[in-house]
Amino acid sequence: MDIKKGDLVLVISGKDKGKRGKVISVLPAEEKIVVEGVNIVKKHVRPSAKMRQGGIFEKPAPLYRCKVMLICPRCNQPTRIKHTFLEDGKKVRVCSKCKEIIDRV
Repeated sequence: MDIKKGDLVLVISGKDKGKRGKVISVLPAEEKIVVEGVNIVKKHVRPSAKMRQGGIFEKPAPLYRCKVMLICPRCNQPTRIKHTFLEDGKKVRVCSKCKEIIDRV
């Protein structure tokens, strides 16, 4: 996957279209990511020994990777990601708009 934990992304489709957030976790087997403050769902929890008081809790749910675009830290715009190799053979992610290296893969 092109997106990593800690990246800033923009949601491009769905109920949270236009929101920006930081990636909390990546689920590569399912092609999904969890973004902070996006796709919030309510979970009803029954009281138990572990959790004395039940209630309704809100938490971010995973969404498909194709619904978000990475925001380049240099040009601050949503962009597609290209991969290139440096002279020493290291693979890096590159912004397709400003052609700057995002980070090493």
